[in-house]
Amino acid sequence: MTILVTGGRGAIARAVTAGLIAAGHDVRVASREPSALPSAVGYDPADPAPALADISQVFLYSDPSTAPAFAAAAEAAGVKQVVLLSSLSSLDGPEDPHAKTEQVISDGSYATTCLEPGAFMSNTRHWAHQVRAIGQIRLPYLDAEEAPIHEQDIADAAIRVLLDGPGNGHDGRGYPLTGPESMTRRHQIGLITATTGVPIEAVDLSPEEARGELRMRDEGQRETLMAYWKSRVGSPQRIEPGVELLTGHTGRTFTTWLTDNPGLF
Repeated sequence: MTILVTGGRGAIARAVTAGLIAAGHDVRVASREPSALPSAVGYDPADPAPALADISQVFLYSDPSTAPAFAAAAEAAGVKQVVLLSSLSSLDGPEDPHAKTEQVISDGSYATTCLEPGAFMSNTRHWAHQVRAIGQIRLPYLDAEEAPIHEQDIADAAIRVLLDGPGNGHDGRGYPLTGPESMTRRHQIGLITATTGVPIEAVDLSPEEARGELRMRDEGQRETLMAYWKSRVGSPQRIEPGVELLTGHTGRTFTTWLTDNPGLF
């Protein structure tokens, strides 16, 4: 039987694909832009049925707008297991978009497991252009704390659930996932310098300055982000055991992530 990996261009999807192939499984990679991946099939979120033909298991990215179409198509195709890449924010309440997606996908007759990671270490890629251009990282609430996770740890967790298959203790479960250490973004910047040798000035923007510098199409999303960062100042992130429970190893550190991504800064 074949496993479908959606979002094939993403770093996590690529790592999941590589791990499943290394384990000897037949994998079908799907992408909304299959021309960018020679081995991928097209994936239309509004009509996922063609990509789901003869599929037994699915690694699925969370999207509340397309979850109903996927659930119906997965039912019709006879899919046996779905591993949903959700978010730690799904634990904030039923109105969270990821929580809504979890509910829709979990209503299917197939086995469902939700992976719920917090902030990604790879989010720091967005800082790199500032560092290269002006030698600074300019952000509000530099003392906000998170426990960012390495994308390979998320992939390892997904691979484990898919290899175990339905009926092996993961059905109907959600696994919150974090990295191994809660840290401020100011500390992350210090680790970048310590690991790469690149001097970086950390500039703690006021909320007003941030509104002028953080260009986002959706101002509401920007305000939500800023409110979240403000709430995390002086509040260490709880370290979740999901990575170790599923993979048997502790989460990779931010220093490891930097070493795995040389030349970024």
